Amino acid sequence: MSRDPFVHLHVASGYSLRYGASHPHVLVERAAEHGMDTLALTDRNGTYGAVRFVRAARRAGIRPVLGVDLAVAPVALPAGPSRSRPDARRTPTRGGAFRESPPERADGSGGSRVTFLASGRDGWAALCRMVSAVHLAGERGRPVATVEGLAPHLAGGHVLVLLGPSSELGFAATRRRDDLGLAAIAPWLDLLPRENLVVELVSHRLGGRRGDWGPGTSPHAARMAGVARTAGLTTVLTNAVRYADRLDAPTIDVLDAARRLVPLGSAGLRDVGPAAARGNAEGFLKSGKQMGEVAEEICRLAGFGDGRDEGRRLLARTRLVADRCALDPRRDLGIGEVHFPELELASGATHDQTADTLLRRRCEAAIDHRYGTAPRMRIWTRLDQELRTIATLGYASYFLAVADVTDLVARMGIRRAARGSGAGSLVTYLLGISGVDPLRHGLLMERFLSPLRASLPDIDVDVESARREEVYRAILDRYGGERCATVSMMDTYRVRHAVRDVGAALGMPPGEIDAIAKAFPHVRAREARRALRDLPELRVSGLGDGALDRFFDLVERLDGLPRHIAMHPCGVVLSDATLLDRTPVEASWAGFPMSQFDKDDVEELGLLKLDVLGIRMQSAMAHAVAEVERVDGVRIDLDDESQVPFDDPATFELISSARTLGVFQIESPGQRELVGKSGIETFDDIVIDISLFRPGPVKSDMITPYLEVKQGWMSARYLHDDLRPILEQTRGVVVFHEQVMEIIARFAGVSLAEADEKRRALGGTEGMAETRTWFFPRALARGYALALVEQVWSVLEAFASFGFCKAHAAAFALPTYQSAWLKTHWPAHFLAGVLTHDPGMYPKRLILDDARQLGVGVLGLDVNASASSYLVEPSATGDGHAIRLSLADVKGIASAEVARIVEARDGAPYASLSDFFHRARVSRPILERLVLAGGFDGVYGIGSGEQAVHRRGRVTRRDLLLQVAELNHHARSIDRGSRARGRGSATRRTPPAAAAAGAAAARNSSDPALRAESGPTERHALADGGVWARAAAQSRAPAQAPRADSVQLTLRLGDEPGEPGERPSGLPEMTTLERMRAELEILGLDVSQHAVGAYDPFLDALGVTRSRDLLRRRSRSELLVAGVKVATQTPPVRSGRRVVFLTVDDGTGPIDATFFEDAQGPYATTVFSSWLLLVRGELRRTGRRGVSLRATGAWDLPALHGLWQRARSGEDGVALVRAELARVPESPGDEPAGRRVLVHSSGFRVSPYSDTRPAGDPAKDVARHLWHRSPGSPG
Repeated sequence: MSRDPFVHLHVASGYSLRYGASHPHVLVERAAEHGMDTLALTDRNGTYGAVRFVRAARRAGIRPVLGVDLAVAPVALPAGPSRSRPDARRTPTRGGAFRESPPERADGSGGSRVTFLASGRDGWAALCRMVSAVHLAGERGRPVATVEGLAPHLAGGHVLVLLGPSSELGFAATRRRDDLGLAAIAPWLDLLPRENLVVELVSHRLGGRRGDWGPGTSPHAARMAGVARTAGLTTVLTNAVRYADRLDAPTIDVLDAARRLVPLGSAGLRDVGPAAARGNAEGFLKSGKQMGEVAEEICRLAGFGDGRDEGRRLLARTRLVADRCALDPRRDLGIGEVHFPELELASGATHDQTADTLLRRRCEAAIDHRYGTAPRMRIWTRLDQELRTIATLGYASYFLAVADVTDLVARMGIRRAARGSGAGSLVTYLLGISGVDPLRHGLLMERFLSPLRASLPDIDVDVESARREEVYRAILDRYGGERCATVSMMDTYRVRHAVRDVGAALGMPPGEIDAIAKAFPHVRAREARRALRDLPELRVSGLGDGALDRFFDLVERLDGLPRHIAMHPCGVVLSDATLLDRTPVEASWAGFPMSQFDKDDVEELGLLKLDVLGIRMQSAMAHAVAEVERVDGVRIDLDDESQVPFDDPATFELISSARTLGVFQIESPGQRELVGKSGIETFDDIVIDISLFRPGPVKSDMITPYLEVKQGWMSARYLHDDLRPILEQTRGVVVFHEQVMEIIARFAGVSLAEADEKRRALGGTEGMAETRTWFFPRALARGYALALVEQVWSVLEAFASFGFCKAHAAAFALPTYQSAWLKTHWPAHFLAGVLTHDPGMYPKRLILDDARQLGVGVLGLDVNASASSYLVEPSATGDGHAIRLSLADVKGIASAEVARIVEARDGAPYASLSDFFHRARVSRPILERLVLAGGFDGVYGIGSGEQAVHRRGRVTRRDLLLQVAELNHHARSIDRGSRARGRGSATRRTPPAAAAAGAAAARNSSDPALRAESGPTERHALADGGVWARAAAQSRAPAQAPRADSVQLTLRLGDEPGEPGERPSGLPEMTTLERMRAELEILGLDVSQHAVGAYDPFLDALGVTRSRDLLRRRSRSELLVAGVKVATQTPPVRSGRRVVFLTVDDGTGPIDATFFEDAQGPYATTVFSSWLLLVRGELRRTGRRGVSLRATGAWDLPALHGLWQRARSGEDGVALVRAELARVPESPGDEPAGRRVLVHSSGFRVSPYSDTRPAGDPAKDVARHLWHRSPGSPG
């Protein structure tokens, strides 16, 4: 293909959030198709896609040009109405909102946008700092630059400014005011050299709304060219690209509508132009020939003589600007370099110490603590080997920085643990980063780090989720905003997001949009129509009948496009003081400085990324340990092996019994079945179990041979004696990555580092073929027989890149064992932690049922005893413990309200409802919910529903509801009177979030007077320029509730229980069923009675088997089970078919059922849409305690119950129900001609719908769906 010299200098990708319609790599591919050798990316408001764009450009042999398109506050044109006044336009209807500046208007009062291009390394650094400054200057999410704020970044002369049709110069051209255009240019010439100021000409050949005039028209571009010539400025031609191909234009319409929250055809989308709504489909990445025609037309209309020659000169000037701004990824962006924090800051080292010396000293000093009197030779040998590797790679500073962070966490008293392959390093163990001894568990350093690996090491640190942001703040305080930032991530369009935005753009009813979105599992948007054909629950919906083809075409076009940026849940970047030269930062929602690049991008830039993961199980265990000390006076250190030994038989017995709900990593249906089958006898068994239950081992069928040997059904088989020491621990089965490395190293005679590189290559088809060619000659040369080599290769080939890293599994096994130990010895305290921090996959109501099965009592809500967390109390009988429900579970309650309830009772408990009303000051809806959920039962001595129905002369929950209404009416009357006397406003305060937003808006205002009046942000002591403080000032997170300055004592108002003011109305108490329904809606928990309890007579008549009785039933017997749905999963299986795992709870324990494809057709809709289910299936007994159900049918339990109730007698009802069960529903729609599967390079097959969240609402929300409720109060 001939070379195309034209360069597009103004290109928006999908990373211009909801503005561009093409991914960066698609734009690069289109440029390569045109034969272009240079391309720019100038996304709106940031450089979010820059690194991905550079990677794609490097692969295609295209030089990248990087820039940014920013809103700039006008400085030259008449402002018209005062800008300090809020926009007087009416608020859009149907939920619309103006989320950005209005489109450009002819009078120039709309938003002005300017494009900036970086030139060289200094230009990229200036661009990054400029973007950071703009984002941190005003209101979060609405970056608007000012000329004054841009001045320091433009002064160096390394950033070019393009004034296009959306700039003030463009507004002046729209008004045909060349004088205003020259005035708009003047402020920029004061900031930067003339050669750095460029006028951007754009023509989409629009007809224009004012004849043939306006932005995007050729006459408009021609007038701008004339002004540029008068001012002596260079002009360039761009196409203000928003999409790669002309056919992508409809996607722009949807994105514009979604960005402005209005349907297509609304008034806000009628202004057209390069930066407004599209007027045609010309805003794509055109070829140089097409752009030449545009250039000729503009120059001809500008009156520059020969339009063809002038057009060529315009294209040549565009090329010169591109050559000036083309960047070298390594030299200019620092890709391939490594930037660690300064050694003095990370470790407190003096100038005469090297990082390697300091690292060795720290490791050697920790040997006595870690190993006591153990023999030293093996330890010293391994340590020397690791330190040599680290020194060779120059990574000593990395380990010291990570150790500094983990030490910081430890000093804060926060639980921490390492995860990932880093646990295989002795250095990380000695530094205290990891708690897993690599020598004890046979872990390999080479799996984590070797001289042959190009990527940076990756150490993940788990901390308590409840204190994760506290850890982030401590790291930022230590390193400052110039060296530390969090990592961002892009939320991209998947099918549900896309359905909602397309539906809203097309003006569809919200209810219809919601129904369509929830019908889909959480798959890619591009899979929408395939899913409609493949999945039975979607075929029955009728959505795929062709009527919505255009709708789903638009849905699929949005696939993978970024929607909004958010803070990554675990990534923190540490660097030296030049961090902001390589990545722009903005404020996250919680007010942390956040890089505009994601985790892959920051690694590409050579920045130290530390994953600080907030793990809810760590918080749960910390809560449990604190409760043990508070209630029982016992102090436990879970990391002290003398207190928590790794050989506790009771803990292994609990795990082997499969009673592992709430236990880290082994609570899923498959894991519970696996531990029940295999039986756990050692800590290493936990490591193996965690590794086996991963997609790779499941797909490659490693579990079956392992269990057969472990249970004694077969003897372990080794192809050669050299394999015995490698595979003996796992009964002859290859489970771990480390085992593959050792096999390759042994048979090929290479180092473990090289063996790991070959193991990694097994994951791809080409890599596997190359590794085979490499492996055979080496193994044969070492004397192994060809037949043996072929057998060993077949094992490696089957393993491919599946399996699991043993170091990762060992790191997981530690909190798994610790949580199981706590559940064994302190079940109430552990489950209180699980309920408080919700770390598992199951709803809280199932964990409460599990507590009851373990003999732990459950105490209801009590305004005088409940707190923000689940607390442990001694049981009433004194021989155990009970768990008190939490106030935080009340639907809609704010953390500030919980804090007031707890703090206000510190002086004295609440004596009555009115006392609570005046002291706690909660809203009326919350007060009503507290009454309904039983929060005042303890205050008034209200018993259970059945006991209290006939108690006369005592207050009931219904009486208290009436009193709430009276109290609220009285308080409102007083408030109205206070306002009438002029006192009411004194107590009204602006919410902190609104005050912060208002202050940020003032700092960001286009009115200089307002900006001058706004207070400056506080500079952080450790952050040059106050990056950390300015980001914190933009936080949108709710502020923590302030502590009460004083405690109000009990208000004795005469309505306490037993006093004359107590006024029972005679209303009956709520029944147990009514209470349960109120609890389910308000707390999401059924405390008074299990949700299935109301169906017990029906289930008994039908002969339904309970969970507790499953082990007494014969294997392969057909039976019925019933319960509340608590989880659905679609894990990958080796056959490539979709399998649905369903877990229901019947009050005696969970029941796991498996729906294979033959049972999904007629029943998939019921499984995914119903919450109370009756399931028929065949019992499967496997191993010691392994039990599950192969399901053959599923029905909606309330529907069957209604059928039974409508019969004349119980026998007739059972007969009707059995007849319904015998009827096989018709399979929905036509079965697809072929089943789609994904095939791995090893030949294993997997369903494309495995490991996806299923259709419908999350199973954890089940409780609030069990009964329909009206908006009014119960009773």
